[in-house]
Amino acid sequence: MTDFASLLVADRGQPATILYKVAKSGFDAWMAGLPQRARTAVAAARFKAEPGSLVILQGDKVDEWNAAVGVSEEGGPWDLAAAAQRLPEGLYRLAAKEEPGEAALGWLLAQHRFDAYRSAPKPEPVRTLLTSDAAMIPEAIRLATAVARVRDMVDTPSADMGPAELQAAAEALARANGAACRTIRGDALLEGFPMIHAVGRAAARHREPRLIELEWGDPAHPRIAIVGKGVCFDSGGLDIKPPSGMLLMKKDMGGAAHALALAGLVMESRLPVFLHLLIPAVENAISADAFRPGDVLKSRKGLHVEIGNTDAEGRLILGDALTLACEGEEKARTALVIDFATLTGAARVALGPDLPALFANDDALADALLAGGIAARDPLWRLPLWAPYHDMLKSDVADINNAGAGGFAGSITAALFLERFVVKGVPWAHLDTFAWNPAAKPGRPKGGEALGLRAAWAMLKARFSPDR
Repeated sequence: MTDFASLLVADRGQPATILYKVAKSGFDAWMAGLPQRARTAVAAARFKAEPGSLVILQGDKVDEWNAAVGVSEEGGPWDLAAAAQRLPEGLYRLAAKEEPGEAALGWLLAQHRFDAYRSAPKPEPVRTLLTSDAAMIPEAIRLATAVARVRDMVDTPSADMGPAELQAAAEALARANGAACRTIRGDALLEGFPMIHAVGRAAARHREPRLIELEWGDPAHPRIAIVGKGVCFDSGGLDIKPPSGMLLMKKDMGGAAHALALAGLVMESRLPVFLHLLIPAVENAISADAFRPGDVLKSRKGLHVEIGNTDAEGRLILGDALTLACEGEEKARTALVIDFATLTGAARVALGPDLPALFANDDALADALLAGGIAARDPLWRLPLWAPYHDMLKSDVADINNAGAGGFAGSITAALFLERFVVKGVPWAHLDTFAWNPAAKPGRPKGGEALGLRAAWAMLKARFSPDR
């Protein structure tokens, strides 16, 4: 993991290169205030303050220089990312005593690299940003670490990120924060969580299915449950995917990565809640023992589910996990349940790669998540739990079918399926996220990405932080 603490440090008057943030609307005024030598350099570089553009300004001495970066009009977390990727190693201070604020996140993440599989990774220059607001540094580092955790886990090939590795990640997080962690496998999983077992039973023995459970905090505090889909590779099962559909399926555990990262933020920030983290971890493999189209599975809740498509497996494992999240006397104390899942291609057809689809059975929770997304510049888009579409999940032989009929509204029918496993009265939100950047942008390389994580964290802080 990148040493983010070396990239954002308190300003104690250290010698540093000045970095100007320039938006298009302020370009002319900024340009007019520069000495002639600097104006000539700006003109020669054709710098017009386009977001992400960079120009070096020579000072009066040979070894003296400053820099300017074009930023967005509205400001945002990625304003300094291009500069952090392109500037030479050294210390930097924003001009006019400006503080980095939310742009510190982009500065940090722009310098994170996933190079675990490079035989000779190139050393990354250390570009350190100074800030007079030392109090913001720990939160910025925690958030950057959480996002990097999601990226690294999703980018890791499935051979090295199976159910056992998800378990190890949860156990390491528990040890670091004094949490309790247990894992249910084998006969106990078959008996208590039959849909998780059914989806994962075809995998190799060392990749056997499991339910990973972590608890942390004071039981007297409000209880929150975080659930993450941990399908470590999805072949589609007997309804096998085509090669193009299988190529990125190492990222099908992206929901689990988001859940682990959010749980880490909760614990590391000592949020006054009682945390219950649940990760059903499986590989949807093909073998003689694979579950089949037409099978009827009994769920933990007691509902019988007809399998219309083995490639709609994520909702099955989440169903058993959501049932546990809502069980027992503690459900009366449950403030909210939130799940993350790379669940449907239909959500991506509707919203593209950047916008997670948000479903919620509670308007106040949905509004809080949407507000968190706006505040964190991590937008969500709410879609309806449209009750008439329950008819698409009807089964001729069982209580419900796992695959919606007709091919319409796939993300909505998937969310409606999950809703059947949530106890009425328990506020619940479901984020159908892509967990992937299909193209690189400053601070956001192509590959695994945390989408919806910062929105959820902003919501939890707003609701439960003692400083709210």
